[in-house]
Amino acid sequence: MTILGSTQPEPDEKSWQYQLDRFVDNNQQELAALAWGFYQEQTEHDNTLGIDIIPTPHFISCSREALEKLNNSVNNKLQEILGLIDGYQPEQEVLMIGFANNGVKLIYFEPELNPPECFEKSGQNIASLLEKLEAKMLAQIQV
Repeated sequence: MTILGSTQPEPDEKSWQYQLDRFVDNNQQELAALAWGFYQEQTEHDNTLGIDIIPTPHFISCSREALEKLNNSVNNKLQEILGLIDGYQPEQEVLMIGFANNGVKLIYFEPELNPPECFEKSGQNIASLLEKLEAKMLAQIQV
């Protein structure tokens, strides 16, 4: 976020947030396919797909209850993220949460093709998408 009249430091290319941003930028269609596959597997739809960077980058499932507990433990600083989760439209957008080093990063975008189309176009199942994307994260994100 840029505040008028202030200057923001250049992002540190070694930070996990910067590296995660680059990974997301380079893999939007596959991430959209994975997000749709994950959503389809959920029966209650109260879990959010996450990326845990530590000890090595991997995908996790975050329950609503766990996210609310985390929000409470950080004095409601994640309230906006919870609001986005409440309004999440998985047919149109991708929403994930990244975690590392006591930090949280929202991953939110609308892919060129909608997530169901990305999943269909990928021709892969969720297990193969997870394996492929985790291997790419391991190669691209160094913390």
